[in-house]
Amino acid sequence: MGKLIDGKLIAKKIEQKTAKHVAVLKKKGHTPKLAVVLVGGDLPSQTYVRKKGQAAISVDMDFKLYELPGNITEFELIKKIKKIQSDKKLTGIIVQLPLPEHLYTTNILNAIKPELDVDCLTDSNLGKLVMKTNYMVPPTPGAVMSIIHDLKFDLVGKNVTIIGMGALVGKPLAIMMANERASVMTCNSKTKDVKKKCLMSDVIITGVGVKNILRGNMVKKNAIVIDTGVSFLKGKMSGDVNVEEVLKKASYVTPTPGGVGPITVARLLWNTILLTERKLK
Repeated sequence: MGKLIDGKLIAKKIEQKTAKHVAVLKKKGHTPKLAVVLVGGDLPSQTYVRKKGQAAISVDMDFKLYELPGNITEFELIKKIKKIQSDKKLTGIIVQLPLPEHLYTTNILNAIKPELDVDCLTDSNLGKLVMKTNYMVPPTPGAVMSIIHDLKFDLVGKNVTIIGMGALVGKPLAIMMANERASVMTCNSKTKDVKKKCLMSDVIITGVGVKNILRGNMVKKNAIVIDTGVSFLKGKMSGDVNVEEVLKKASYVTPTPGGVGPITVARLLWNTILLTERKLK
């Protein structure tokens, strides 16, 4: 029987480190300031933004939320982002995803200055990740790596399967895992033999947003399973993994909620510190 990974405990360690850096920066007269842009009334997004705000305040970081209507045009949104970024005290900004369908996400994200891009999603910062010249990583892939490192698991030569190749998690995580010399297999909606790939894997990460996409019969004994997917049914949050089944095979599994989510928020705040310190240099 495997163990559940306590994401809140790992997040707490990162938050404590962040709070210490905030205290040092404030003594020097510099308070890290994070801005979040929320477009429309997506309920899960509102929940995530609230948690980010609470976490920022808990480490004594300045936090500002900008709530914009869901029918805003791309031109108006980019104009608003540029105006927010004109605040010289600002050290980080994110646009909460997903955006309403009429907005082209890539254009919106690239309106963010790379030096303020705490989500690490601009073309510039993702390119640095590929070339290993980055000074930070996207928060959710960073959360996955925090779990791996907390378990003291050596990725060198290990087989890793990533289910879901989105820009938020799957693509950057595949690069990060490869940079640590893991053998990475990726799965998208057209991939054949997903089960076969998973059964060969020492580590499986999901990021699809489909409940029960990973079942117990897809996991080899003592594998590590990390679930970054989130979906909502009748207001209840679920991950991608059937935790009850997978726990019977895997050595470690992340629950949803309480797994990757809290660590992602903590990594976001840590990125804000990294950008603040870089700005001062």
